[in-house]
Amino acid sequence: MSQSQTIAINPAACTGHGVCAELLPELVSLDEWGYPLLSSDQVPAPLRRQAARAARDCPALAVVLTRRDA
Repeated sequence: MSQSQTIAINPAACTGHGVCAELLPELVSLDEWGYPLLSSDQVPAPLRRQAARAARDCPALAVVLTRRDA
């Protein structure tokens, strides 16, 4: 059984530091005010390590990763 991983940004917690976009530019870009925009909520297997780091290093703890059994 494989696992899938999704990523989300908690907009109430996000303070626009931009760390997530620096660490995970493949999935996160910044809007004109410096807040993150996700290109997809699905995290490809090769990007899981970077996604975990983005969640761990977010100063506002606004990046949320969820794993699901497929």
